[in-house]
Amino acid sequence: MTKPKTIQLFLPSGDPTGVRIAEITTSIVKAIEFPRHELDAFLKMPEAKQVGLYFLMGEDDESGEKLLYIGQTGDLSKRISQHHQTKDFWNKAVVLVSLTNNWTQTHVTLLEWLSIKQAKVAQRYQLQNGNEGSKPFTPLPLEADGNEIFSISQTLLGTLGHPLFKPLTSQKMESKSLFYCTRNGVSGKGVMTDEGFVVLKGSTGLPEVGDKYTDKVTMRERLIKSSVAKVENNQFIFQKDYLFKTPSGASCTLLGMASNGWREWKNKAGQTLDQVYRGEMNKQPDI
Repeated sequence: MTKPKTIQLFLPSGDPTGVRIAEITTSIVKAIEFPRHELDAFLKMPEAKQVGLYFLMGEDDESGEKLLYIGQTGDLSKRISQHHQTKDFWNKAVVLVSLTNNWTQTHVTLLEWLSIKQAKVAQRYQLQNGNEGSKPFTPLPLEADGNEIFSISQTLLGTLGHPLFKPLTSQKMESKSLFYCTRNGVSGKGVMTDEGFVVLKGSTGLPEVGDKYTDKVTMRERLIKSSVAKVENNQFIFQKDYLFKTPSGASCTLLGMASNGWREWKNKAGQTLDQVYRGEMNKQPDI
């Protein structure tokens, strides 16, 4: 069960696209986000010399797939500077440190292991780690601290726009809010979320797109290159859940033609997304 929280967001340079520092006012965990070109600004911060957990994020140029590397270190400045020289894919980093600077190597090794494990469950990013890390021998009190820090870290990362550990959907969400796209032999299933519309694994679309809809050819090529989908048995098949920004983007990709996703996606009762989510807004007030 989630609880209300107050989060402080600080912009050292005043630029919202530069270095950003997030803290929960009652916690000792601090998250520092910076774009790669602002690495020097981070290295000048006192937190750069601390023990910490870090996340390097980027995108594959061809497939558009989101890439992620998770690591821990006893000296953030040294380790991330090494990655600056050897890893090309990342364009943004987030580091997590303790306000009291009392984390040990065991803390961050445990946090690294928890992070990699949950990132694999969420499947939002393609992990670039060569291994899964290892759970260190951890006394029960320290493990309890680590689990609490990890929970806080999820909130801070999500606040900064990186819900790395949150699956796109949940069983509870799917059981209550499942919608279908079934026109022209398509068999799509999806869920409306607070981030967009998620097409679920196993959904099938037409194998080809219409001649007048070439922009979806590019989208499909990207989905295939990133292993989200494949063409098999004369079907375009989703291999994993995928988040579209809009319901129409989802239905157009499945159908291979222009469509209005708000009307195309329907629940078991035959109600469209428009009726379920915008119906009350469309009702005219009584005069």
